Amino acid sequence: MLDPERDTESHEQPAQEIPNKLYFRIGEVSRLAGIKPYVLRFWETEFPAIEPKKSGTGHRLYRRKDVELILEIKRLLYDKRFTIEGARKFLEEQPRLFAEPVPGLEDVKKELRAILEILKRN
Repeated sequence: MLDPERDTESHEQPAQEIPNKLYFRIGEVSRLAGIKPYVLRFWETEFPAIEPKKSGTGHRLYRRKDVELILEIKRLLYDKRFTIEGARKFLEEQPRLFAEPVPGLEDVKKELRAILEILKRN
């Protein structure tokens, strides 16, 4: 029998494989993360970066970045034993993906819109 105070093995879970989808419903995210839906709803109130869209019927639709963030929050809270406040501060200090606008993205969007208008006329 292992002594819990002497046990130095990591209890971290292997990286979770996220399906290649645009949107995930709360039940899917719950299963992927291994947490209850009410925990996800609570985390939305504590971590403003989790911002699921709402479908026309009011269902939460999480994007891949939301799922990745939820998995990171779970790792910080459950594996690293951060408090909610500690995890929030830690995440705020981390560089964010796509935090800065991608140079030239607006130009590409304008060109694509112009192409779309040309295609609509033909």
